[in-house]
Amino acid sequence: MSELILSLEHVAPADAPRVGGKGAGLAMLQSLSSQTGVDVAPGFVVTADAFRLYLSATGLAARLEALLATRRQGDDRQLPELCRQLQALFDAPLPLPLYSALEEALAALSRRCGVSDPPVAVRSSATAEDLPGASFAGQQESFLNVRGPTQVARAVRGAYASLYSARAMHYREDMGFDHRGVALAAVVQQLVRADTGAAGVVFTVEPESGHDGVVLVTGSVGLGESVVQGRVEPDQFLVHKAALRAGREAVFARRIGRKEQRVVVDAQAGAGVRTEPVPEPLRHQPCLTDAQVRRLASAALVVEEEASRRAGRHEPMDLEWALDGRDQRLYLLQARPETGHRSRTAAGRRWTLETDATPIVTGLAIGSSVATGRVRRLGSAAETALFRQGEVLVAETTDPDWEPVMKHAAAIVTERGGRTSHAAIVARELGVPAVVGAADACTRLPAGQPVTVSCAGGATGRVYAGALPFRVETLETQARPTRTKVLLNLADPDQAFAMAQQPADGVGLLRLEFLMAGALGVHPMALAHPERLDEMQRAAVHAAISARHGDPADGVEWFVDRLAQGVGTIAAAFHPRPVVVRLSDFKTNEYARLAGGTPFEPHEENPMLGWRGASRYHHPGYRDGFRLELTALRRVRERYGLENVELMVPFCRTPDEGRRVLELLAEEGLAGRPGAPLVRVMAELPSNILEADAFAQLFDGFSIGSNDLTQLVLGVDRDSATVAPLFDERSPSVRWCLQRLIERAHAAGREVSICGQAPSDHPELVAWLVSCGIDALSVTPDALWRTREVVAEAEAQRSP
Repeated sequence: MSELILSLEHVAPADAPRVGGKGAGLAMLQSLSSQTGVDVAPGFVVTADAFRLYLSATGLAARLEALLATRRQGDDRQLPELCRQLQALFDAPLPLPLYSALEEALAALSRRCGVSDPPVAVRSSATAEDLPGASFAGQQESFLNVRGPTQVARAVRGAYASLYSARAMHYREDMGFDHRGVALAAVVQQLVRADTGAAGVVFTVEPESGHDGVVLVTGSVGLGESVVQGRVEPDQFLVHKAALRAGREAVFARRIGRKEQRVVVDAQAGAGVRTEPVPEPLRHQPCLTDAQVRRLASAALVVEEEASRRAGRHEPMDLEWALDGRDQRLYLLQARPETGHRSRTAAGRRWTLETDATPIVTGLAIGSSVATGRVRRLGSAAETALFRQGEVLVAETTDPDWEPVMKHAAAIVTERGGRTSHAAIVARELGVPAVVGAADACTRLPAGQPVTVSCAGGATGRVYAGALPFRVETLETQARPTRTKVLLNLADPDQAFAMAQQPADGVGLLRLEFLMAGALGVHPMALAHPERLDEMQRAAVHAAISARHGDPADGVEWFVDRLAQGVGTIAAAFHPRPVVVRLSDFKTNEYARLAGGTPFEPHEENPMLGWRGASRYHHPGYRDGFRLELTALRRVRERYGLENVELMVPFCRTPDEGRRVLELLAEEGLAGRPGAPLVRVMAELPSNILEADAFAQLFDGFSIGSNDLTQLVLGVDRDSATVAPLFDERSPSVRWCLQRLIERAHAAGREVSICGQAPSDHPELVAWLVSCGIDALSVTPDALWRTREVVAEAEAQRSP
């Protein structure tokens, strides 16, 4: 080919200034295709040299220079007319040497594809884009389903002109780039027919927290513009890196998005694309199989490793992919450094919303901060002149034309889009909280109304009426090391990746019933024995599963899969640190409130002391439901490869009861064999203390449940307001039990931790427990930093 045009196979790393960020990324993907096992569509790059030739041969260089010299920095009123004049210059045709080189390159591409004038994508590749500190995402134009030299030449000129759009010039000025120093290359590739399949984005870090242990794959049916431009809420898949490298199945969480529309090739027009509704069945099906997700994740890790080698530092990556539905072949379309984790301003700070209000709308949270402002609803980028600094931008979706106003927003809310949409990417770079995929936000958020946008509650973003109070805490940058482990009590998968960035030694208490109540809401026995339900109860179970996007026809698999995903998400976030899962400990009245629960639960006058904990697991009335829990936990450890999951048995009254539970765990492959998880027992009954020696012979360790232990030692109903002043975990009798357990457990070679509320509430009790030699404390997230400091001080005083 001409020196003006380079085949992707012939682009070297040193050619990056000539081919731009996108061209360099594609060339890297091409060189790695044999290692990734994922194809890269054939194509070529019309280089930045060709752009400069075009400017000089047409006499545009001087005219551009003259117009750019008139730019008044910060004058947004001048910019639209200036950009119109700049872009109008690119009506000039390509000079003959460049057009001839383009014809030759297209002919070679046709021969390689075996098709005359194959449809191609023409994508802009500026010499200042896809940089570690600035993505330039979507700043220049792309053109899809382009055919023949005439159309391709027109698209190349359109790409050139887009270098001087208002959004592109705004972005360069904000990022400190000189307009005169930026040139543009154009990538021309065979169009991957994702309109018959799917497309999306891969991040080699969890983009909200920057967690490096997972790969996030997002996608939707149709061409990738619907995902990148935020037109749909895409499917999401999380893959655990360590498990993937170990050859495990590794896809531990899935979320099926609202795929309401797709971008497809416009067959009638013969060129370009159009948007159409997604057929109903496809909306509710994952756009990729788990095997395809693993292939993309594996390929992304290869790319990340090579990009890191070239950069001389760890370089998380953001890749675009496509699936050709005709032959089910996967392709990588783009590779660039992931920028959101670098500019995340929430690092080192924690926002807490001080309210229990009901949100107006909810969606996916981008960032972890909170902001307030008045609603400004905009229907298009043409209305951005109406926007005022500090308002909350509410729109159906955004694209790069919106960026001049997005940087002035207190927060952003869009009806469409997912975590890899344009609004999400830009919000992360700006450090602005955003809620994307918030259905009906444009109708439910009145213009001018003060609202509070909160992304501080995990993966779900919420918009509340009014300017609600919130606080911001500055976190320490480094925790003091301690011999005593300090872990977290955590049961919300949405908060797992953010919490895993905190200086915790793991999760000391994951209450399984919290996941069962929130993510499932169905009684396990109602799924194991649906024949025992009447018609009304079956309808309630059906409705509960359908509301959570499950298939009522296979309720057992739905239950096991959803429970495994919840546990797996927390285990993946904290891997390889331990995650101790406490087996379910609902009371009968709580179980009865689950859908389908009434036929399986007796009425008890005092459920707190009734049929709960270990006594349920081996009982015929619950054993089959308990096996569903165990199947989910085994799936997390064996299929997902998350062997950091450990188990804990609650409310175990006698050693004989503990023995029967362990036998049941052994039947399910979770005890009594090499590679089985550690199994602890909760120490929350006086019998656990009095018979500590016997329990120590059965279990791998103890975890103190201070709430129930205090209740049963003092004879105080912890739910009674009348006797509440008598409830005190620091009482001498409770302390005697704690000290006695630590002594007896250590004598038997067993560790002791505490996971009840006491250490979170009482720093002086923490110091005393450390002086007694306790091995670990598990506390609520808000008490983590304080507890670490108390432990460090107590250890320093205890040292000789």
